[in-house]
Amino acid sequence: MADLRVPSVQHLARNWRDDPAAIAKGLVKLAIDPPRFSYSPLYGAVRDLLVLGIPYDQVVEGIRKIKREKVRDNLLSVLPLIRDHFAGMTPDFFQMVEKRYYPVGRGLMIPFEPPMIYGVGGQLYFPWFSFWRQNPLAKERLSLFVTLVEEVLLQDPDLENARFEILDFSCPGPKLPRSLTVINAKEIPRVDGPRKVAMLEAFAEGYFKALAELSGRPRPASDADRRAEDSGSDPNQPGLFD
Repeated sequence: MADLRVPSVQHLARNWRDDPAAIAKGLVKLAIDPPRFSYSPLYGAVRDLLVLGIPYDQVVEGIRKIKREKVRDNLLSVLPLIRDHFAGMTPDFFQMVEKRYYPVGRGLMIPFEPPMIYGVGGQLYFPWFSFWRQNPLAKERLSLFVTLVEEVLLQDPDLENARFEILDFSCPGPKLPRSLTVINAKEIPRVDGPRKVAMLEAFAEGYFKALAELSGRPRPASDADRRAEDSGSDPNQPGLFD
């Protein structure tokens, strides 16, 4: 069976749909034909430029050593934008952040691994890098992502006052080159409690439908089906996401 990896918080948001069946279909497709490259070299490039002060040309040469041409060119298209964004910036400190997990339900724990935090002039910055070339998070999916990340940040006294920024390196239109849009997360509407619960319920159901399909087992019944069949349930028992 194809391996269905547990998605990160941003991949949860990107793959969210109103219909659990549509979520399952998308996750199955990703499991069968996953991305064949990683943007991880770009995180190393950020650290090299921002913290170690390595000359930009040397960072470029490091990326040029990647053998696959399409992957190499994709990463190189982002580097000038990273350089320009952090140009002249000297952080007072820089550190990695320990991985955390967000409970979605049914035992599904979504990993949340911030790439870094850094401080400049007494202000703590928490950047989130979105390297997707097309279809970045937008509208309700972006609101869901920001809502979940904020909940995690508020649990950590060291991060709750950080300036949360999304660095979107996508192309603004067809056949256009990448550009950088810096999004202040404070300006993004949050998803309210009931809507968030419904969205996470849909994702959890879709995830386990995908898991069952990939393992060859019958798809699990939906939450609505289980509630209809379980007439003997305790009405005072909290729901899955309560």
